[in-house]
Amino acid sequence: MEKFREVLNLHLKHRNALGYGLVSLLTAGGERIFSTAVFRCPCSAAWNLPYGLVFLLVPALALFLLGFVLSARTWRLLTGCCARGCGAGLRGALVFAQISAAAAVAPLTWVAVALLGGAFYECAASGSEVLARHLCLGRDPRCAAQLPLVPCQQAQAPDVKELQTELQKELTAHSQVLGWVLIALVIILLLIFTSISRCLSPVSYLQLKFWKIYLQQEQQILKSQATEHATQLAKENIKCFFECSQPQEYNTPSIKAWQQISSLYTFNPKEQYYSTLHKYVNKNQKNQTSTSSEEDAMVPVLGFVDSSDMNSTADL
Repeated sequence: MEKFREVLNLHLKHRNALGYGLVSLLTAGGERIFSTAVFRCPCSAAWNLPYGLVFLLVPALALFLLGFVLSARTWRLLTGCCARGCGAGLRGALVFAQISAAAAVAPLTWVAVALLGGAFYECAASGSEVLARHLCLGRDPRCAAQLPLVPCQQAQAPDVKELQTELQKELTAHSQVLGWVLIALVIILLLIFTSISRCLSPVSYLQLKFWKIYLQQEQQILKSQATEHATQLAKENIKCFFECSQPQEYNTPSIKAWQQISSLYTFNPKEQYYSTLHKYVNKNQKNQTSTSSEEDAMVPVLGFVDSSDMNSTADL
């Protein structure tokens, strides 16, 4: 039991890193399956470029959009947005940028792994007239005609086969260099963004740790209490339906209350609230509205507050 608790605590502590790592591994595995079992370069001057680019970029786009769909923060922002008004200006742009950064993990992994493998790029580049002029400069006059056939390696003549092998090695080198450059750029940008967001953090390192612990506990208890309350309400309604009796009065939060605790979190240095629910409860006791004021701000390092929901932590 103790070992299970240690594993659970480790999972809770590094949940985001483990999640991104699992997404990256699944994406890399999916790319390998596609490149070996599905991808078949047509070896045609007209089709190589669009065919290779489709396999390189379209799955990445699909994974990027899927990242938005699976993000709790996306639906927290969009649900009821048309009725109550959506966030605009700098706040809206910052939230969109943070959601986009999280959604970009899988597509960037796909593109990087595909470039390191070289199959998609090799097919696409072999159909490019611009790249053909660069690759064939100073080579055999048959180079431009043979370039689209490089991915298939079907030449019989020894001299043509040697030419295709040389071109394939060069295209593979181009692809792998681009792959490593992409990986390096992503790591550098991630390091810069993380360093700047932590540097601008209005709270200390240990308070951030406490904040994450509080959110985990709040969401677990909220899920438990919501399940219990919904179960009791459902039982009472079903009982009254079959017995044709009047239901007992149950206190359920109003639509406005649900909207306020579902809104995006904003930080106010004068008020120490750890979530929108925490903010609502305290301001409701003082008969104050929990909507954002001019002093409230979207803080990048506190983006995890909106990323958690009842389904993301309670079932761990």
